[in-house]
Amino acid sequence: MAQKDQLDRETISCSICLDLLKDPVTIPCGHSYCMSCIKGFWDEEAQRKIYSCPQCRQTFKRRPVLKKNTMLAALVEQLKKTGLQAAPADHCYAGPEDVACDVCTGRKRKALKSCLTCPASYCENHLQPHYDAPPLKKHKLVEPSKNLQENICSPHDEVMKMFCRTDQQSICYLCSVEDHKGHDTVSAAAERTERQRELEVSRLNIQQRIQDRERDVKLLQQEVKAVSRSADKAVKDSEKIFTELIRLLQKRSSDVKQQIRSQQETEVSRVKELQEKLQQEITELKRKDAELKQLSHTEDHNQFLHNYPSVSQLSEPTDSSCINILPLRDFEDVTAAVSELRDKLQDILRDKWTNILLTGTEMDALLSEPEPKTRAQFLKFAREITLDPNTAHTLLLLSDGNRKVEWTKQPQSYSSHMDRFIDALQVLSRENLTGRCYWEVERKGLGDVAVTYKTISRAGRECGFGRNNKSWSLDCYANSHEFWFNNIKTPVSGSGSSRVGVYLDHTAGILSFYRVSKKMTLLHRVKTRFTQPLYAGLWVGVGSIAELCKVK
Repeated sequence: MAQKDQLDRETISCSICLDLLKDPVTIPCGHSYCMSCIKGFWDEEAQRKIYSCPQCRQTFKRRPVLKKNTMLAALVEQLKKTGLQAAPADHCYAGPEDVACDVCTGRKRKALKSCLTCPASYCENHLQPHYDAPPLKKHKLVEPSKNLQENICSPHDEVMKMFCRTDQQSICYLCSVEDHKGHDTVSAAAERTERQRELEVSRLNIQQRIQDRERDVKLLQQEVKAVSRSADKAVKDSEKIFTELIRLLQKRSSDVKQQIRSQQETEVSRVKELQEKLQQEITELKRKDAELKQLSHTEDHNQFLHNYPSVSQLSEPTDSSCINILPLRDFEDVTAAVSELRDKLQDILRDKWTNILLTGTEMDALLSEPEPKTRAQFLKFAREITLDPNTAHTLLLLSDGNRKVEWTKQPQSYSSHMDRFIDALQVLSRENLTGRCYWEVERKGLGDVAVTYKTISRAGRECGFGRNNKSWSLDCYANSHEFWFNNIKTPVSGSGSSRVGVYLDHTAGILSFYRVSKKMTLLHRVKTRFTQPLYAGLWVGVGSIAELCKVK
């Protein structure tokens, strides 16, 4: 009965999904499948325009038309009513993703091994002769493979047991005496042994590199922890210092407030005391005036003369010199002093803050990103830069929103400013440059493209870009370039360029000049350590023009 149930299941099961048939169809070779399963199978084969049976591998020139097998469908429904359920998963049979036994007929079982000598794949039952028959025991058995045909020489239909080192390909014995005659040929096993040794060496190299990289990763992790600890400590210490500074300022603010209020209280008390004294004097004078008025109306002359001496006597008046009104400017002087203190603190914070920022970015240089290669990559760091009229030589005319500078015969009516260049036809950018920046300069005629500290001299021989240790300059001529720093000239190879790109990584201390193109041609690179914010600088010769380009 069990054999009958198994037979029934195999008869009405789809070999693709291994479940009871659903909407069964029978294809021309006689095998039956679920309609959706065989459609999906053929849809995958449609790209190769080959349609075959998943079981017997028979191929069809055209895709067969599928029609429902009503008799088989009725049988399935009848067996379902008698209690036959879907077949449990049978792991012995091959699915679409498995390697099938080449010997099995009908429903094929999974292959347990593939033989490289035969070449074929065998299930557990059909593999047994390879274990029992002495001639077959010498065959090479491997894990099941769908690629056995790749080991067969297509011209000679022989197993490829040789390797041609001349052509670097696997061949059969007949190939070695025909097409590859005279070539350096060895057995596949010998070549494998040689390559295996090379593979082991490669693996050792890879493993060594893995160990090196893992060690580097650990070092970086330690670096991250050290950086984090240092940063946490710096934050904690900075907060403590700023808290103390705020507390000190609050204490000074309280002292100033107390001093002002104390002075206010003293002066108000003095004024009120004098005010009361004056008020008493006024009251006494009014009383005395009333007595004198009454005496003036006395008709008896003798009585008038008798009382006059006592009534007419007046007390000493309050000294007017005691009435000293405190000028309001005394308190205004306190306010001015506090304002002056505020301005000095702001100056100190502004100057020291730059040093704090530069110190804080030194650590970033350790992990600085690589320099861009293409113009598109450079443009990610493009900066909009304008020129500062307060630095321009009087023979330089700025235009186009202070982006273009040109030499002019007529001196410009610039206001007097301490930042203005006096002895060089130069101008600086308004914006300072830190971090990663990129900008481009288009020129006509002679011109220098430079970066400089703001502390560069404004007059004398050392004020020229590159002629001191505070500026770096690419001097551009018609057909050549020169790089200058600290009054030392370095020749630059290559022809001149009308457009120069400047890339600055302030943190990493990298300054590069490029001839602008899609690939960008490096003209000169500087690796140093910048200690202050930088400014872009331009020098133009007589009759020349330079412009900071809009690159976004």
